[in-house]
Amino acid sequence: MRTHRPQLCVSRCLAVTILLISAVVAASCTDRPDESSAQPATPAESAVVDRGAVSREPTFERQRAQMVADQLAARDIVHRQVLDAMGRVPRHEFVPARLRPLAYLDSPLPIGEEQTISQPYIVALMTQLADPQPTHKALDVGTGSGYQAAVLAELVKEVYSIEIIESLANQARQRLQSLGYHNIHVRRGDGYRGWPEQAPFDLIIVAAAPDHVPAPLVEQLATGGKMVIPVGNHWQVLLIVEKAKDGKVTQRMVAPVAFVPMTGEAQE
Repeated sequence: MRTHRPQLCVSRCLAVTILLISAVVAASCTDRPDESSAQPATPAESAVVDRGAVSREPTFERQRAQMVADQLAARDIVHRQVLDAMGRVPRHEFVPARLRPLAYLDSPLPIGEEQTISQPYIVALMTQLADPQPTHKALDVGTGSGYQAAVLAELVKEVYSIEIIESLANQARQRLQSLGYHNIHVRRGDGYRGWPEQAPFDLIIVAAAPDHVPAPLVEQLATGGKMVIPVGNHWQVLLIVEKAKDGKVTQRMVAPVAFVPMTGEAQE
């Protein structure tokens, strides 16, 4: 597979994103009524709101299709099943409501607790590198909003997702259940230690950067399995860690990246 180095111009992406977020937040705050004096919506008003939500869905579908075509397929995402999965998962459901107009931009977005949802290209790239198969059991380290877990759930048999921040874990669990993802299991925990009770895993995707590859995750990788993980402090690289049939573990670098640091035991 031919892999281009992802052009992750983080400063530029974040600058553009911050400007767009500021504009959206400002618009959402303009002429906002006093919520304490707001009256419950009448059935007719509720119907109007519901129709508005329905009318927006085709817009999101178009934006999602354009995202797949322009940000993924036009670059180096060639795995047909990964492209299809990215085209099915509603990314706008995984970002704060005020940021939904920005959901399909090729940029990370804040989700609270000083965490972000990764840009679509990076999610697709890491998924493609992990080479998911329908019979696989996957470990998703760093649940965040649940978006990466949802993409994996479209492609593998079971997904076990672990998140160190309890509020994010709870929100992601509820969100994924409401969207009908019944093959995803979310728990609060330290991703450095993985999920040993459910090991081994055919693939592991890590969405936060430790300064080294965690030994417990390597141990939980099945023979023949792959782990895709960002590693580093100020300068990070995306690694593929593979465990051969004979148990030999190899690593290879893919590209420079920028992720939030892995917390918990990884920082001890």
